[in-house]
Amino acid sequence: MIRRRQLFQTVAGLGLSSIGVAALAQPRKIVLGQSAAFSGPASALGQQFKIGAQLLFDQTNARGGINGRPVELLSLDDGYEPDRCAENTKKLIDSGVFALFGYVGTPTGLIALPLATAARVPWITPFTGAEALRSPFNRYAFHVRASYFDETAEIVRHLTFAGLNRIGVMYQNDSYGKTGLEGVTRAMKPLGIEPVGLGTVERNTVDVDVAVKSIMAGKPDAIVQISAYKSCAAFVRAARKAGFNGNLYNVSFVGTQALSTELGTDARGVVVSQVMPYPFAPLSALAHEYLNAGKSALGDKFAPNYSSIEGYAAAKTLVEGLRRGGNNASPENLVTGLESLRDFNLGGFVVDFSPQKHAASKYVDLVILTSDGRLRR
Repeated sequence: MIRRRQLFQTVAGLGLSSIGVAALAQPRKIVLGQSAAFSGPASALGQQFKIGAQLLFDQTNARGGINGRPVELLSLDDGYEPDRCAENTKKLIDSGVFALFGYVGTPTGLIALPLATAARVPWITPFTGAEALRSPFNRYAFHVRASYFDETAEIVRHLTFAGLNRIGVMYQNDSYGKTGLEGVTRAMKPLGIEPVGLGTVERNTVDVDVAVKSIMAGKPDAIVQISAYKSCAAFVRAARKAGFNGNLYNVSFVGTQALSTELGTDARGVVVSQVMPYPFAPLSALAHEYLNAGKSALGDKFAPNYSSIEGYAAAKTLVEGLRRGGNNASPENLVTGLESLRDFNLGGFVVDFSPQKHAASKYVDLVILTSDGRLRR
């Protein structure tokens, strides 16, 4: 157990805000640690996820917190780089956070989860669908979103049902991209088909020209992209310039609104799989609650999107786990509380955990981007 003096020294070393210092200095607060991309080419993902989560935490605190204990989210920027994420995670664990929450990305998650597990700190609701973070089973890891295997299976099913069997894949050259590629090939194998062309892009770059040439050589009907929004947008433009007129499919991690904004009028015909309910209208109770919270807190500045409703749903799940953990909140009680969420309805989005199952959902939907920045289901 870290003593109060050590705690202040550790927090000072983090370079955190005075709010963060105050949060850790007050033992009655439930302090959650987050390392995510708040700068760099994937920054919109971390920023929007945090906005949605903070809406829910603010609501919770306004209602008295968890048995009188407010929830505090302490966020550090890793720029979507594993080394920075590892450093942040060690600092957060050493400073005594209650749990780690809302990490963004596969390469960062793969380096953070072993650190959390070794310290027996729950690692809750990461913004990634990588199978390597779900299998083998880990008592301290909980996933709210569907996996990339679920998303890519739905994309392949949708394409092949329409008779489009010539599928190319552009993927980020790291654990995230390779997981997505594996998901596509796994879904295609029972159908007796395989990708007609592959191309890679390095993480946090937009160097896509070689990938475009490699994939276009296979004359694909459609192209699946497994990367971040800036590189995917660059690929879309380059592929169109090279004469590709088919649809381009993305998994949810791309960041739908960020991709749409990046593409502008070039967004037409781009499809994105989604793991959360539609966030732009109150078509579900969860979306209704989320929209009201956003408008109440941010007014006209609130811009709903899939990334922030995921943060809201993730935070709502965590808070319910804390409540079910009982009056003496502890990391172990949080694990038990989350495991009790059997078929728990967040409002049109069901979370189903158990002591043997820490992946809560297989919900996948598809939306099409339009040239005016809107989404069509």
